[in-house]
Amino acid sequence: MDELRENTRTSPTSQGNWIATWGTPQQLAQPAEPGGGPQMPDDAPPAGAPAADAPADASAQDSTPQPPEPPAAPTKVSAQTVRMVARATVGGTAVRVALSNSFGYAPVRIDAAQIARHDSGAAIRAGSARKLTFGGRDTVVLPTGAQIYSDPIEYDVPAQTDLVVSLYIPDEPVTPTTHELGLRTAWLAPGNQAATQSLQNATGFQSYLWLAGIDVLAQPTAATIVAFGDSITDGAGTTPDADTPWPSLLARRLAAQQDLPPRAVINMGIAGNRVLRETDGFGASALARFDRDVLARPGARWVVLAEGGNDICFGFMPGMPESERATAEDIIAGYRMLIGRAHLHGLRIIGCTMTQFGGTFVFTAESERMRQDVNRWIRSSGEFDAVVDLDAATRDPAAPTKLRTEFDSGDGIHPNDAGNKAIAEAFDLELFRG
Repeated sequence: MDELRENTRTSPTSQGNWIATWGTPQQLAQPAEPGGGPQMPDDAPPAGAPAADAPADASAQDSTPQPPEPPAAPTKVSAQTVRMVARATVGGTAVRVALSNSFGYAPVRIDAAQIARHDSGAAIRAGSARKLTFGGRDTVVLPTGAQIYSDPIEYDVPAQTDLVVSLYIPDEPVTPTTHELGLRTAWLAPGNQAATQSLQNATGFQSYLWLAGIDVLAQPTAATIVAFGDSITDGAGTTPDADTPWPSLLARRLAAQQDLPPRAVINMGIAGNRVLRETDGFGASALARFDRDVLARPGARWVVLAEGGNDICFGFMPGMPESERATAEDIIAGYRMLIGRAHLHGLRIIGCTMTQFGGTFVFTAESERMRQDVNRWIRSSGEFDAVVDLDAATRDPAAPTKLRTEFDSGDGIHPNDAGNKAIAEAFDLELFRG
């Protein structure tokens, strides 16, 4: 027995500190049951648009050309391999992968799973692939609603490395649990090509299927920052495959600070997400998903809360029922519950002010007053452990209800790459030292 204990202590996969180096939240791609949740009104933007906070056509009379819609995620997978790219924000000496069937309709069987380093396109780097097992087995069944981790494997993961996870789903068609706005090209290919260096006959899309997280065995001082938000956190309006949402840019700022311990940043933003209520197609509310998407993430020590704009904007959409409207006091009460949950579990929580939506069809004097009231509370209440003023970082000095022109992706609400850079630079990195 003593020998067994000694072997356990000296195993490379038991040394250090397991932290989440990458993650993405799963969302409600469809209602769990017919009629099972609040519906968008008939004259509201379609549920597939990347912004319930402000759909792509939210700017009134806006003639700015919009980027093409990314290829839609598959709604069924059968006898196919899905290959996805995810960037490790902190390095480590071992790795494990989290797979989720959080909102699936039925158990999902995975017959093969591999991790590798990314080469280019649908190809992995030669010699870098390693098989993933689950309880010592090559196959695993994801029960409905479950999240399962692969067995840890020794694997050198440098910081800011693009990793590739490949999953083979056998014959029976299944509906995937997804993160819709992936912003990194993924591929679907026929047959079991999980171990294939370059996929054959693959088609691309930009969502994550079943893949919920990647953890690494990092230094003992390493820790994770969870960016918890809506479409602006998720990266709507940024350039696909450029890794420019503000959480990614913040991670690179932190990685460049040689005097700081390793700090991972994982993006837990969902386009259209609200603090108080869920909406079909856009994900469970922040209150409902906080435990799964923040508290359950290994190594989490900080959470950056950047939500609330949708709670305002949804209420001002044409045809939205009165029951969907929130007040400033409602949003503040939701913040307080999230602050309490974070503190109960020893996390520091950083509040972010809401950015602008002036010029969009949901902008009114009342909606702007609500935004200002909530922002005033965030800045002055002292209830957050720290505050980052995203409103100040992105507003147009000549028109403070609007985004700066050079930061606008074209819809009046979502910052472009430059705007996300400004958000990332608004953070005092000393917040994450202790």
